[in-house]
Amino acid sequence: MKLPIKLTPEAKKPEQANAHDAGLDLFASKRTKIGNILTYDTGVSVAIPEGHVGLLFPRSSICKYDLELCNSVGVIDSGYRGTIQAKFRELVPNDFTKKPKIYNLGDKICQLVIVPISSVELDFVDSLPKSERGENGFGSSGN
Repeated sequence: MKLPIKLTPEAKKPEQANAHDAGLDLFASKRTKIGNILTYDTGVSVAIPEGHVGLLFPRSSICKYDLELCNSVGVIDSGYRGTIQAKFRELVPNDFTKKPKIYNLGDKICQLVIVPISSVELDFVDSLPKSERGENGFGSSGN
């Protein structure tokens, strides 16, 4: 699949660290802060093909920072053409005497994964077919 990508002048090209990695690493090109919320702009815009969605995940290295992605996973619909941005909540470090460790401009901040989606037709019914699990919810498959 070809993914059309547009970059702002300050943006770094997305990278795929290894040929078979699922995600494209995106870099911080701008940062704004309001309270404890940091918004990072990647300067990257994409034209996600129809029938696909872009999912924006934190990188596994986020555990080395005092940050968490505010919405856990970002959803980028195929019609969106603006720059990809990620909002992180700045956390208080365990050692209160230290300044929180955050991403700097130029750092890899998140990864974009493009996946196919299914079209669904809603079929409102009075009851659903039975299943082995039934209505058992949180924790029903064990600890």
